[in-house]
Amino acid sequence: MNYQNHQIREKILIVDYGSQVTKLIARRVRELGAFSEIINPLRLERIKDIKIYKGIILSGGPSTVVNSPQKKIPKILINAKIPILGICYGLQLLAITFGGKVITKKTLREFGKAEVKKKNNSLLTRNFFDNNASSVWMSHQDAVSHIPRNFNLVGSTKNSKFTIIENKNKKYYGVQFHPEVTHTEKGKIIIKNFLFLICKIKKNWTVKNQKINLIKEVRAQVNNDKVICALSGGVDSSVVAQLLNKAIGKKLYCIFVNTGLLRKDEEKQVVKTFKKKLKINLIYVNAEKEFLEKLRNISDPEKKRKIIGNLFIKIFERYSRKIKNVKFLAQGTLYPDLIESKSVTGSQTSKIKSHHNVGGLPKKMRLKLVEPLKFLFKDEVRKLGTELNLSEEIISRHPFPGPGLAIRMPGIITKEKINILKEADYYFIKALKEHKLYDKIWQAYAALLPVKTVGVMGDNRTYEYLCLLRAITSEDGMTADFYDFKKTFIQMISNKIVNSIRGINRVVYDVTSKPPSTIELE
Repeated sequence: MNYQNHQIREKILIVDYGSQVTKLIARRVRELGAFSEIINPLRLERIKDIKIYKGIILSGGPSTVVNSPQKKIPKILINAKIPILGICYGLQLLAITFGGKVITKKTLREFGKAEVKKKNNSLLTRNFFDNNASSVWMSHQDAVSHIPRNFNLVGSTKNSKFTIIENKNKKYYGVQFHPEVTHTEKGKIIIKNFLFLICKIKKNWTVKNQKINLIKEVRAQVNNDKVICALSGGVDSSVVAQLLNKAIGKKLYCIFVNTGLLRKDEEKQVVKTFKKKLKINLIYVNAEKEFLEKLRNISDPEKKRKIIGNLFIKIFERYSRKIKNVKFLAQGTLYPDLIESKSVTGSQTSKIKSHHNVGGLPKKMRLKLVEPLKFLFKDEVRKLGTELNLSEEIISRHPFPGPGLAIRMPGIITKEKINILKEADYYFIKALKEHKLYDKIWQAYAALLPVKTVGVMGDNRTYEYLCLLRAITSEDGMTADFYDFKKTFIQMISNKIVNSIRGINRVVYDVTSKPPSTIELE
């Protein structure tokens, strides 16, 4: 999907300098009801008419502006005379472009929470401060040491004097912190003020618009050809299947592959829902032996993902040959998948891990990809599913990775370990639902660690696996915090798993956030 094809007159342009959270800026803008496009600064010349944009946001980035080859804001943006908001690296770029100075601090760097104090009033910070202060999230070691002429100071932190600056006449604004992340408590207010008070853009972005545009784009891409859809039964692939069902009807063929790495009884639920209830063309493939054979003795997580991705495609192509005139493969790829695997804008964003449906795809494919959700976040996909009349049971399901349980058991994969993990995950999820906790949590799962520990059961020594439980809260999957269970619940589920499952004698709970860790283990 290419958002630049959308015929929306008022837009926000986000210039991507490589931050891991650039796409969160786009998400916040959409949440507020405005349309946004992301572009690499090296591709700005492709824009035919810069005047279609009501505002420009310069993202953060991993580079230091002090030594970066991109030391100034491109002239095309300056000459447009459009409001600009610089975030982190974007602020520093704004300062240098107009004659300010930026230094690299060896000490007094800022990573994590900081308190910014109000120095002067600004449209950008209206309703942002409580008692002249606000909590923000920082991630920088470069800092503005001198602001350009005609720029004013709006806010400061203890270690960064020029945290918020503005040129009111030019409508240029800069913030050193990241308003797009949830850790900045009132960050959305900054973006809202920029959109509606400064850029004066109109609200024009809704889920209904998304559905209509996506259906049109799928029809335009597919034409009269047939499509096979990689269906897992999760939220993403289910929404894709229903979207394509609305767009092309009987030209859609869904293929559900049982990899042997699914949750307990998952294959039965998928067949029942899509074949019997939704009446969608469904081909069921039991490829458990094939996947386990390919994964035998493989412990490297990147190799696991690539093997699974390649084998998925081979199976789809194998079965597509039985259907005449199939030219497309549909997948439930989301924005976070692309962000963590590679940069979709050509920026210098660091790769975190390859997703099986991105980095695991073979270089040569007979089928062309249809990925209508690849610029959407999980919460947007859920809203789209509701608009497409999918059941709440499907829409509310926790995310489940394409590689399945393969990335929830670090080390070598065996049938024995899979069976143990399926049971542990089943008891954990069941307990969450029984205690009315499931819908309060973004994602929860059990994992089997590649270590055994000594235990005592019935006065006998045991030497069994260690089970890790993870439950996180998040809005978008890009940042996450662990769910703070009551001690009684942790004790209960730990006892249930240890007492019910032969092969586990110890349970631990993961309390790390994202970042620094990822949601999944591999």
